[in-house]
Amino acid sequence: MLNEGFRDFLARLRAAGQMADLGQPVNLMHLPALVDQAPAAICLHQPIGYDMQVVSGLVRTRERMLLAAGSETMADLGARIGAAIERPIAAQMIAGPAPQEIVISGDDVDLFNLPVPLSAIHDGAPTITAGVVIARDPEYGLNAGVYRLMVKQRNITGIDIVTPNNLRRYNERAMARGESLPISVSLGVHPIDMLGAGYRSPLGSSELGLAGGLRGAPVGLAPCGTSDLPYIADAEIVLEGEILPSGWTHPEGRFGEFTRLMGALHWNPLVRINAIRMKPKPIFYALHMPWENVWLGAPTRYSAIARSLDVAGVAWKDINVTLGGCAFWHAVISIRKQAGEGKNALLAALSVMDLKQVTVVDDDIDVFDPVDVEFAVATRVQADRDVVIVSNARAKPLDPSLMPTPGRVPTTAKMGIDATIPEGLPHERFERIAYPRADSIDVQGYIDGKSDTPTTAEDARAAIMAIVTQAPLYYSALLEKLSHLPFRAITEAVGALNLAGELWQDQQGRLCRADSPLAARVPQ
Repeated sequence: MLNEGFRDFLARLRAAGQMADLGQPVNLMHLPALVDQAPAAICLHQPIGYDMQVVSGLVRTRERMLLAAGSETMADLGARIGAAIERPIAAQMIAGPAPQEIVISGDDVDLFNLPVPLSAIHDGAPTITAGVVIARDPEYGLNAGVYRLMVKQRNITGIDIVTPNNLRRYNERAMARGESLPISVSLGVHPIDMLGAGYRSPLGSSELGLAGGLRGAPVGLAPCGTSDLPYIADAEIVLEGEILPSGWTHPEGRFGEFTRLMGALHWNPLVRINAIRMKPKPIFYALHMPWENVWLGAPTRYSAIARSLDVAGVAWKDINVTLGGCAFWHAVISIRKQAGEGKNALLAALSVMDLKQVTVVDDDIDVFDPVDVEFAVATRVQADRDVVIVSNARAKPLDPSLMPTPGRVPTTAKMGIDATIPEGLPHERFERIAYPRADSIDVQGYIDGKSDTPTTAEDARAAIMAIVTQAPLYYSALLEKLSHLPFRAITEAVGALNLAGELWQDQQGRLCRADSPLAARVPQ
């Protein structure tokens, strides 16, 4: 169970040496560069011009993400997410008053009082990046997600819902009714709540149930004052607002995206903020792009891929949702293969979310070593047989390789590479180079002066023939069995036996007696 609040997590970061507290006055403009260069998360205690602390970079690394989730490995976290999806714990309204004692509403709402930084050099405006947005649809119920809000006026923001998602659908349905869509935006919440909100649950199920399943306890909710929506009760700051029914008609951007690239200018709806709720001495959380976004997304994708492989009946070993693929688009999967399962694994994994490319390898390949993965592709793939391409699949519009499609959502092509050993080829073609006695040699001993004692090789030929008479064996195995003899004595004895026509090789290249029935013969 991990049932802690946002400030409890900040305390754990500090205890783990993963928070750098800057107590001096600091210009908020410096925050993104500071987080990018710092070995830990950053807390500005005196951002110039603002009366609240600012934290950023809280889950910018794998280590901090796992610390937030209370897991030792991504595999453990992925398994916990899978269990939480199967057994969600519904969010509940808390008893008693919410901790946000400060309420600002109406004409007093001023978003410029919040320390919202400019994230990247070409951003169109300061942008709220760490808000859990909650909305309700009359038919489908509550939905939670993490969406950015670009600050435009004292009480007006944009909201980025270009990508097809549940909130976009809710807003389209509200527009069709000629209505605004009320929302709440919870800022400064635990990363587990953000991770849950970032998962794309089926319509009609709440993402906060996933967060509750991960916590082992319900996410606490509290009621808004300007709508019938709830917000996350532990939030440091809450914005109560509404998506105006103007549609995707207002310019927004540019913005530094999870792709590690600057996004283009695009069009989005506007949000009017009607009230702001705050804890006393609130802490503003500015999610740092792109890596915090990446690490909040990677665990749910890992879990979704694992679940798809399990449903397909594929026995898998490891999954790497790669950073090179921005933790959204690429994955490498190792499987314990049976005939045909390379392709089955590809088909299962390519169905997950917005994945664009999946490489499937055997379980002797390290999915976290790009050289090992490339080696598998180089030595086990024939493109016309092992590359699968699926056209016109669901896309993420932020993909910069897509052609612009004004007025409609683009589609993408997905690619799968089956880099497993092909069925029907001799296994010995794929045996890795290994070195004799590698598991028993201590190189440092030889560096420190150890020497081997020379011994006679008079009986080497007889010893070799006695060994190969028992069973064929590789040259390295012969050297191991005769390790008491000098290397040269063995090689010269093998050469003499070859010259005498007494030694031969079997079909696997092992040494054997020339008169053995296993000896390889020239094909007729």
